[in-house]
Amino acid sequence: MSWNGGCLFIGRAGGLIPVHAHYAIQVAFGSERGIRFRASEREEWSEYGGVIIPSRQPHAMDATVVPQNVVIFVEPETHEGRALTELYSLSGIMSMPNDAVTKAAALLFSVYRDQRTAPALIDAARQVIRELTHGVDPSVVSDERILRATAYIQRHLSEPLTLEQVAREVFLSPSRFRHLFVEQTGLALRPYILWRRFLRVWELLMAGESLSSAAHTAGFADAAHLTRTSRRMFGFPPSAMLMAGPLPGQQPRESPNAKSQPLRSTG
Repeated sequence: MSWNGGCLFIGRAGGLIPVHAHYAIQVAFGSERGIRFRASEREEWSEYGGVIIPSRQPHAMDATVVPQNVVIFVEPETHEGRALTELYSLSGIMSMPNDAVTKAAALLFSVYRDQRTAPALIDAARQVIRELTHGVDPSVVSDERILRATAYIQRHLSEPLTLEQVAREVFLSPSRFRHLFVEQTGLALRPYILWRRFLRVWELLMAGESLSSAAHTAGFADAAHLTRTSRRMFGFPPSAMLMAGPLPGQQPRESPNAKSQPLRSTG
């Protein structure tokens, strides 16, 4: 499940994930204490209740001893991402405060168990990040020009999109549009478009689309391009996820490949 600047994976533990690094900040915890991380293959495993891992920090994850786990990815350049970096002085695998782990696990796993809808889970994940950042909220887009720009982007995700092209649609110079877009969304245009494309990919995969079809529809050159970008952003290929769905609150599509299993979370 994804939103502009972040995404959530929740479900049965993904097992042993070898050392990797990714662009997004990672917040992770299990339904029980015991999830383990290390920064390299040479290091011993350390056990955590939960972790906050900075952008591009190498890490391995062992979730074999926890029944379920949560991974929340946060774009580093969002307001929440910057706040996480500043508040926790992110420089290595950081332990989440114990009280934060307890509250976050209680909230997300109760929503997953009792409500099990995409909007409710996204709201819960964002509440976890708000509490970790002491109340930092994402930007709320209110400028009509940026609202028109984001609507244009959504309509043209399958096509190449440039700063100049989108700025022209809302009658702004590229430099003015660049500044206003960051001010309103908390993201530069390129990562914003990338998040929108990933959001679309996950919607399509959850609805049973093939990887190639989802990649093309969302504006990636092909499945290989999507996979490379996914590894850079999150440390794993989109094919590594067991897609369930659709959860209530997502747009269903007819497909014989849709499954009714929970998402497999990963790190």
